[in-house]
Amino acid sequence: MNPRFIPSILAVPLLFVAIAPLRAQSPTEGLTPMFNGKDLSGWVPVNVAPNTFTVRDNMIIISGIPTGYMRSPKMIENFVLECDWRHMKSGGNSGIFVWGDGIPAMGTGYTRGIEVQVLDHGFNVPGKDEWYTTNGDIFSIWGASMTPTGRVSKKGSRSFPTEDRSLGSPEWNHYRITGNQGELRLEVNGKEVTVAKDCIPRKGFIALESEGSECHFRNVVLKELPSTGATPEQSANPYEGFVSLFNGVDFDGWRVPEGDNGHWKAKDGVIDYDAGSEALGEKHLWTEKEYSNYTLIVDWRIKETPFQNPNVRQILPDGTNALDQEGKPLAIVQADADSGILLNGSEKYQVNIWNWPVGSGEMYGVRRDKNSTPEVRAAATPKQKADNAIGKWNRFQITVYKGNVSVNLNGKEVLSGVQIPDFPAKGRLGFQHHGAKKDGQWVSAPALLQYRNIFIKELNP
Repeated sequence: MNPRFIPSILAVPLLFVAIAPLRAQSPTEGLTPMFNGKDLSGWVPVNVAPNTFTVRDNMIIISGIPTGYMRSPKMIENFVLECDWRHMKSGGNSGIFVWGDGIPAMGTGYTRGIEVQVLDHGFNVPGKDEWYTTNGDIFSIWGASMTPTGRVSKKGSRSFPTEDRSLGSPEWNHYRITGNQGELRLEVNGKEVTVAKDCIPRKGFIALESEGSECHFRNVVLKELPSTGATPEQSANPYEGFVSLFNGVDFDGWRVPEGDNGHWKAKDGVIDYDAGSEALGEKHLWTEKEYSNYTLIVDWRIKETPFQNPNVRQILPDGTNALDQEGKPLAIVQADADSGILLNGSEKYQVNIWNWPVGSGEMYGVRRDKNSTPEVRAAATPKQKADNAIGKWNRFQITVYKGNVSVNLNGKEVLSGVQIPDFPAKGRLGFQHHGAKKDGQWVSAPALLQYRNIFIKELNP
């Protein structure tokens, strides 16, 4: 959920008058508009399409597609935030993220942080009141933490509102959120109903959420309170300088292979590939833009491994194949999938994604290059296997700087830095096609993958 500021000083008193019936007290002195009523200046779309967040009639209009968020321009520690919101259909879902990271958590469209629920009354599922309600739950998400208080969910992880005070679609509701020293207090339509304590992080971005349905925000105002010294461990990760390469809904900024016929798909925040591209030439998916030095973040998951690979090799730490007693490479039969992140416009410089014992992250083309020195082959071989299980999301963080490549997988260093001779100075980034069928059966490991949360930070040479 991503607030915006209202620059028009004259507009603010009128907006407060419009919602006066919802308040039990006057607005806090010193509240400053976060939304100017005209555009989204100052807000940072994180992982969404251009039309996910728009402006109409002094309102922020959230389409709900794709799942994602826009955030404040800077991290905020202690604050008072007020806003009005309404859903445009029964059962609509949205939220306000507090103290969030600069990019989404691995494998999801949402940030790690604390969420203040914005949910319409019509959201009816069996047993819903046992784990969330409609108008002001507070709960931690994607690795954040907090201590629930007051009326606590049966699972013990959420603070529920003590009183149901929200109005159903399309009526307006007013939220007042106070965050101070890791404690969050929520007032709904003029009365405090929910409290959460011991929140970690307790410094980070404020954001508005897109989650599947149209939601409106207006009168978004903020007052920052004095800092109480949040430590780095208590603060969100800003991911400074990272920008998204994928808008979650289409391939704007990407080159889909000519004649692909829909096998590369962009939908619901995910790039999905079924390894069946019908392109006559190259079948990889490339960025339009070329890059030189950068840090690239990509979340990926192998959907399934239907191919039994009879030649999965055991790779030693020095990059050579383990050999049997006859001096032949050891091979095992194993379910496999195969793909990779292609660097600087070249298939050779790929960071592998596969199901081999050595793990993902190796640079196969460099390790197998007969002209590579033993030192380079060893450096291009993963130091450890850090893959999550098939079907689970993984996160690569790949840094390329002046021909040196390092790879972090799921928070673990797998390539500490391989200096590659003749590495291209500039080129596009790509996702690899791999796999072939004969008589309807896979005869090589297919790239049955999904990708999301693709961010890049360009580095100065």
